[in-house]
Amino acid sequence: MAAVQLEHVFFAYSDGLVLQDANLSINEGELVGLIGPNGSGKTTLLKLISGVLYPSQGEIQLDGFSLKRLKRKKVAQRVAMVPQQFHMPFAFRVEEVVMLGRTPFLRMLSEGKKKDLDIVSQAMEVVGINPLGQRFFNELSGGERQKVILAMALAQQPKLLLLDEPTAHLDINHQVEILQLVRSLNEEQGTTVIAAMHDLNLASLYFRRLIMLKEGRIFADGTPREVLTPHLIQEVFSASVQVQSHPLTSVPHVIVLPIENTNKSKYI
Repeated sequence: MAAVQLEHVFFAYSDGLVLQDANLSINEGELVGLIGPNGSGKTTLLKLISGVLYPSQGEIQLDGFSLKRLKRKKVAQRVAMVPQQFHMPFAFRVEEVVMLGRTPFLRMLSEGKKKDLDIVSQAMEVVGINPLGQRFFNELSGGERQKVILAMALAQQPKLLLLDEPTAHLDINHQVEILQLVRSLNEEQGTTVIAAMHDLNLASLYFRRLIMLKEGRIFADGTPREVLTPHLIQEVFSASVQVQSHPLTSVPHVIVLPIENTNKSKYI
């Protein structure tokens, strides 16, 4: 069964069309990376799937239900979104931030019950942030904050997890930790994952299916080996590359070629 289905979806902001005639089917349990240049529509696509934005035309379905007919609370009980940037205006402790993930399941102004507290504790344990529970969110490093936001998303117990460039601005060790956690959730809990990715090599290493966008259109869709070809990368990113097999995993590894300067000055 398709976890997400898009049929002829268009979306435009006031300054122009962002997504054009998107047709897409993602099955339950898939691990999907969205790649493409800045402005290609990756974030907009995630916001449309999460229900934050509504298409100008077309239909989006979650688990066979029309997204526009689902109440916002029902969507939040199915879908968790990890945004690229997350700011807390108040001094919340880590446990309190993670508890926000239980909001779709709580009555207005009610406190979390033991079941909710247990789910929060489990989410923190999975992500490895239990020792940070009493720390203030705004005091944490970038990598620690990203783990907290991921734990908050897991506390929703989503069937579908959306991530918008989850490794942006992180050191390489935190990038690997976050993506390893995401892949483990997919493999061990069957969570469907769709993530916008900036780094092509990390996308190749951690995702089984890649969807390449260009100027609001789905340009390519397939395995990393099918999508990450020199021709497609040149077409979409305007970059000259070589693609080799990773020495340990055999997945495609993209090597950027330097731009040849034909007008080099000669100095004596």
